[in-house]
Amino acid sequence: MNSPWDPDRYTFRDARMRPALELLTRVPVSRADRVVDLGCGIGDVTRLLAQRWPDASVVGVDSSSTMLERAAGTPSRIEWIRADVGSWAPARPVDVLYSNAALHWVADHDGLLPKLVESLAEGGALAVQMPLSHDLPSHQVVRDVLASFGEPIPQRPVSTAEHYDALFAANEWDADVWETEYRHRLTGDDAVLEWLSGTTLRPILAALDDARRPAFLAALCERLAAAYPRRVDGTTIYPFRRLFFVVRR
Repeated sequence: MNSPWDPDRYTFRDARMRPALELLTRVPVSRADRVVDLGCGIGDVTRLLAQRWPDASVVGVDSSSTMLERAAGTPSRIEWIRADVGSWAPARPVDVLYSNAALHWVADHDGLLPKLVESLAEGGALAVQMPLSHDLPSHQVVRDVLASFGEPIPQRPVSTAEHYDALFAANEWDADVWETEYRHRLTGDDAVLEWLSGTTLRPILAALDDARRPAFLAALCERLAAAYPRRVDGTTIYPFRRLFFVVRR
């Protein structure tokens, strides 16, 4: 496998867009000069940011050249920048710093979030959504199968809402923190495996050699089918919890 991120494997796009759109509606900034989408992927949400703030300079930042190539394939005024999401810093203060389903790939949120808030202009907002997926049955299955193959086990990437609340309060930031559980109605064969293949499994599968990958996927498919049985109408219900917060400076 070449790149761990493949825009063609980022499936169930409508379901994945819903939390992104809901986060966007909660950004309390009416006028912005500079807007950044941190972890922009293929740029679907970045283009919505450009529509909401039509007079702003809009930047999409992502570490994947594959994703950015797809994003740049749609003409727009957006500037696309390849950079590590965890170490990127703006050249000047930002009015809206938006990050949907990206910061869970970055470690040390207690160190990262203060830097991001410091990059905001006065009155600016940091808006973040991250999956609270570590304790889901699907992700426990992934860890169990990895362990049976003697592979490294992913650590918990996102802390609790209470932890982020305490971090924001300690810094005396004006912050709104909430959680939402979505009950996704997925279609197709092995739907939960297909969902995971677009995100969680990408770096895992990229790290496995070609000889072990088929056996890993077969074991995973069997366990996920048992954990998430397909309904008589052919759909699979996949409950998925997400953490949101918006911080004002």
